[in-house]
Amino acid sequence: MAEVGADVVEMTHIAKRFDELVAIHDASLSIRAGEIHALVGENGAGKTTLMNVLYGLLPRDEGDIRLRGQSVSFRGPAEAIAAGIGMVPQHFKLAPSFTVAENIILGAEPMKSLRRIDRIRAESEAAELGHRFGLDLDPKFCYDNLSTLLEHTPPEKTLWIDMEQSPYVDVTLELFRRARKSHANIGVCLQAYLFRTEKDLDSLIPMGAAIRLVKGAYNEPAEIAYPVKKDVDENFLHLAQRLLSPEARRARVRAVLATHDRALIAKIIEWTASQGVPKDKVEFQMLYGIQRAEQIRLAQAGYPSGVLVAYGTFWYPWFMRRLAERPANVLFLARHFFSN
Repeated sequence: MAEVGADVVEMTHIAKRFDELVAIHDASLSIRAGEIHALVGENGAGKTTLMNVLYGLLPRDEGDIRLRGQSVSFRGPAEAIAAGIGMVPQHFKLAPSFTVAENIILGAEPMKSLRRIDRIRAESEAAELGHRFGLDLDPKFCYDNLSTLLEHTPPEKTLWIDMEQSPYVDVTLELFRRARKSHANIGVCLQAYLFRTEKDLDSLIPMGAAIRLVKGAYNEPAEIAYPVKKDVDENFLHLAQRLLSPEARRARVRAVLATHDRALIAKIIEWTASQGVPKDKVEFQMLYGIQRAEQIRLAQAGYPSGVLVAYGTFWYPWFMRRLAERPANVLFLARHFFSN
């Protein structure tokens, strides 16, 4: 154990880039034995990225890391843990191709004979852990509820699955794909500010999915999401073009573009007109009470226009949590409330 006051961790001139996005530039951090530090900064400042570099989750592009005076370069979290560095991630770490139950039991799989995984026991243990520790997603319970809703949804109507923070994307898409095998009238929401959404479309477009595209309302780390509005807007336009492309229309994709951004809407309309996309294939959705004049204008111009209304017993906690997650959401609501 190092003496109190001795240098334990030194990170000097660290840089990390994601393609053209500079997440960290020339960052240095020194931690001495006996000290407790807090990294404070705006969303996108690189706090989580810096810790992911230290923990071995991300390789650094530049700089040096020293642990007790020795230069180190961890190839993964296992090496960092062995060296005495632990980390509790800000977001869940999931294996994308695994089910929820498989992620929960990963590393402690209940086995049957011939070294086969006991899947019935695995689902039972996953559900028990969820009940005991308050996990908010029970795969079977959630799917059963979704199935009940679909059974009561008329075939000509679409049941939409909303999207939460990034840790829930994989499990939500898993539920969507499973439910769509028996019910074609189900849709799912994707978020334009996540880097991964482009690849998600690669598998969803060929199946002719109904997709509701939004910008994204949560405070996500810079290594998985665009932190700058300009970049989010550009990616939204790019993804909208993919959803309305000849390939997507041939696959009978239903593209729903959920945005209140009039400048972005204008760009989408200009592009679709230049490409000869029929107006009835360009569908917009907005929150109830926001940009009402724009909703009416779009509907009168011949574009399908939907309104999102939050309802049910927990509409208010859901609404307040969305506002609290990202302060910009409060400013957005206030601006449109008073302008209307």
